[in-house]
Amino acid sequence: MDIRIYDDKHALADAAARLIAEEADRDGFSLGLAGGSTPKATYERLAELRVDFSGSTLWLGDERWVAPDHQDSNGFTARQALGSDHGGELVVPDWALGEPETAAAAYELALDRALGGRSPSLVLLGMGDDGHTASLFPGTKALDVTDRRYVANWVDDKQVWRLTATVPFLASADLVVFLVAGESKASMLERVIERGEPFPSRVVAEAASNVVWMLDASAASRLGRPL
Repeated sequence: MDIRIYDDKHALADAAARLIAEEADRDGFSLGLAGGSTPKATYERLAELRVDFSGSTLWLGDERWVAPDHQDSNGFTARQALGSDHGGELVVPDWALGEPETAAAAYELALDRALGGRSPSLVLLGMGDDGHTASLFPGTKALDVTDRRYVANWVDDKQVWRLTATVPFLASADLVVFLVAGESKASMLERVIERGEPFPSRVVAEAASNVVWMLDASAASRLGRPL
C-alpha cells in the first residue's frame, strides 16, 4: 500500500496536482473527479499551475442530485475551481432528464463514449467520516452492483439520491488516488487502512490494482499506533 503523508492540506493539494499533471501528459488521459474541499483545493492548484488537459476527458466519480448550478453540485465545484481554460472535456450527468435512474443510465453511456470503452486513467477519491467514498455509502445498494459502471444510489441516512460510479468501475482505473485531510478523518482512516475494516473506501482500495493514499499529517495522525 502506497501511503504518502504531507505536512498540511496545502502541501497535499500541491502534491496531488503535480501527480495529476505528470499523469495527464499522455494520449487518451481521463480523470475521475471527486467532490469535497480537499479535491477542490487540488483543482485550484491545477488551475494555478495551468495544467493543460487538451485531449483529456474529465468526469465525475459521483454527483449530488441537484441542479448543475447548485452550490452542492460536484460538477459546479469542478468547473469553478478548474476554470474555463483547462482545455479538457468535462462530462457531467444530465440533471434535466428528471429522474436519477434515467440520468445515471444516460451518464453511463456518455462515459462509455467519452472514454472509448477504456478504463479510466486516474480516479480521485475522498473518504468521509463514515468511510464512504464517491457516493458509495455504508449499507447502500450501489455497493453490491457489479454489472454497471454508474448508478443512482438512494442514501437512506441522508434521504437523498446520489449518482455514483460503482466499485468495479472505480477499481478498474490505472491509478486510484485517495485524498484525505483533517483530524476528523484520523480515526476512520486508521480503521480503513490499518484494521482493514470493510467500509466502502477499503472495498474500493482492495479491488483496485494500483492505489495511492495521499494524506495530510492530521488525517494520518493515528496511523502506526498500537491497536
